[in-house]
Amino acid sequence: MVASNLVLVPGSGGVGRAVFEELRAHGVPVRFMVRREDERAAELRALGAEVVIGDLTRPETVAAALQGVTRMYFAMAVSPDHLLAATVVASAAKAYGKLDALVDLSQMTVSQMTASSTGESHQQRLHWLAEQVFDWSGLPVVHIRPTAFLDTPLFTMMAAQSIQKSGTIALPFGTGRTSPVAVDDVARTVATVLRAPAAHIGQVYELTGPRSVDMTELAAEFSRALGRQVTYVDVPAERWEAQLPKMGMAPHLFQHVATMARLHREDRYNRTADGVQRVTGAPAQSVEEFVAARKDFYLG
Repeated sequence: MVASNLVLVPGSGGVGRAVFEELRAHGVPVRFMVRREDERAAELRALGAEVVIGDLTRPETVAAALQGVTRMYFAMAVSPDHLLAATVVASAAKAYGKLDALVDLSQMTVSQMTASSTGESHQQRLHWLAEQVFDWSGLPVVHIRPTAFLDTPLFTMMAAQSIQKSGTIALPFGTGRTSPVAVDDVARTVATVLRAPAAHIGQVYELTGPRSVDMTELAAEFSRALGRQVTYVDVPAERWEAQLPKMGMAPHLFQHVATMARLHREDRYNRTADGVQRVTGAPAQSVEEFVAARKDFYLG
């Protein structure tokens, strides 16, 4: 492995973990920055990654984690600290001065936002502002803007529960269309940029699945993948939102998820983009392909 290509990845799960698997397959060394020592950190070390303890909101730990790094992937779970973390990373990376790529995992909703738009979630606003910070920093930035993830609980855990119970997908999306993208496809895109970033610096890549479908069409893809009838039930928004706090959602996450549902009803997720194909040379997987690969999970 070539040490000069060392990539810093925050966190130990989600897209970051999938990015690591892609980079490891190509012999690219990865340093994870995690908030605590735990079983996941030990597992990453066993797989060949370097692991350091740090926090994206603490500049001294970010600066320490950057030593010897030439490329960084920036991402966080949904958090009110997203803008703070982005500002800390931008300032630490600028002071460090040795990055040849900073790949920012943003959100596709940013593509529809302005400096004064107010219809989006607090989290989406933080992503918009974080992009401004990274652009102002002068760092070699690439923005990756995926739409809603196929792997989100909306299309996995919640869908599996209702499919097993009643053969339905129950969401308050109305007649809105959507084109969710799989985490694996996002990770392939991010890893491809990190492996050879020079041609991508300054670019914005929007990532979606291969086509935009309404919820009846999405349920039909589930039906084909699972070999059983699945139908869509349009749930009243208020009733659906009342269930979210029972899932342990903090207020910031609750507001983001409820807003995503509203934006779906307003048809704001009705979009397709070819970012996955353009960057990786292979198309994004369809809903049917994603579900078929997880048939046992959905059927229980």
